[in-house]
Amino acid sequence: MTNKNIDNKYADYAVKLKIDCKNCSGLCCVSLYCTKTDGFPSNKEAGTPCVYLDSDYGCNIHAKLSEKNYKGCLAYDCFGAGQRTTQLCLSKGSWKTNPKQADMIFQTFMTVFQMHQMLWYLVEAYYLTADKRLKSTIDELIIENNQIIEKLPDHGSKIDLSEYRLKVNTVLKQICNTISQNTSSNNHSGMTYLGKNFKKANLDGKDFSMSLMIAANFTGCSLKKTNFLGADIRDANLKDTDLSESIFLTQMQINSANGNNNTKLPGSLCHPASWI
Repeated sequence: MTNKNIDNKYADYAVKLKIDCKNCSGLCCVSLYCTKTDGFPSNKEAGTPCVYLDSDYGCNIHAKLSEKNYKGCLAYDCFGAGQRTTQLCLSKGSWKTNPKQADMIFQTFMTVFQMHQMLWYLVEAYYLTADKRLKSTIDELIIENNQIIEKLPDHGSKIDLSEYRLKVNTVLKQICNTISQNTSSNNHSGMTYLGKNFKKANLDGKDFSMSLMIAANFTGCSLKKTNFLGADIRDANLKDTDLSESIFLTQMQINSANGNNNTKLPGSLCHPASWI
C-alpha cells in the first residue's frame, strides 16, 4: 500500500487490512481447503479444523512452521478478513460454539477476504494517481466495498461480487497502463518467467501483473514502480533486493518468496519471520 504522503486519507487501512490472528477465531485454519503438496500439514477439506488448531484458535506448531517447511501456512495472509469476519459474526457465535452457523461464517470469511484484497489494491491505487477523477472513482469504490461488507453475514447469499470486481479491475488496469506508459516493452502482464534470472536488470516501470515468476531471481534489480499485481513469486530470490518502490505487492506474495534482512520492502509490508 504505497503512501507517497499526498494525504493520509486511508492511513488507517494499513492496520485494518493487516492480519490479526489474536482477534480471529481460527477461520483460515478451518474454512480453507488445504493440501499437503501446497505446503500445509496435511490434506484438509474445507470446513474441517487443522489438526494443529488449539482450543484458543491458535496454532500449536506456529514456532515450528519454518522448520517443518509448511510453506502454505507461512505464506498465507487474509488481509485482515479473519478478525473482521469474527467481529461481524459475533452475535452468531463462532463455528465452534454454533456449528449450525458454521457454513454461513465460513462463506462470510471468504467474501470478506475477497473484498479486503480488493481494498488493499484500491488504497494503493489511490496513492499512485494524481488524476482527480480517478481518485474520486476509487473513493466511491472504497465506500461501496465497506457497504457490501456491512451487509454481511445476514445478506451474504444475495451478494454478487462480479459487477463490483469488474469496476475494481477497470480502475486497476487504468493505473497499471499509466505507470507502464502502456508500451509493449514494459507490458509483461500474464507472461511466464519460471526460474528467470533477472539479476541486476533494470525492471523499472515494467508490468508483471498476473505473471508466473516462481523461483525467479531479482537480486540487484532496479524495481521502481515495477508492477507485481497478482504475480506468482513463490520461491523468488529477493535477497539483498530493494522493492521499497515496487507496486501492488501483498504480504502473501512476500511471505511466499525468499528474502533476508537486507531486502527492502514497501512501508506497509513486513519481513516474514522465516527470513530472519
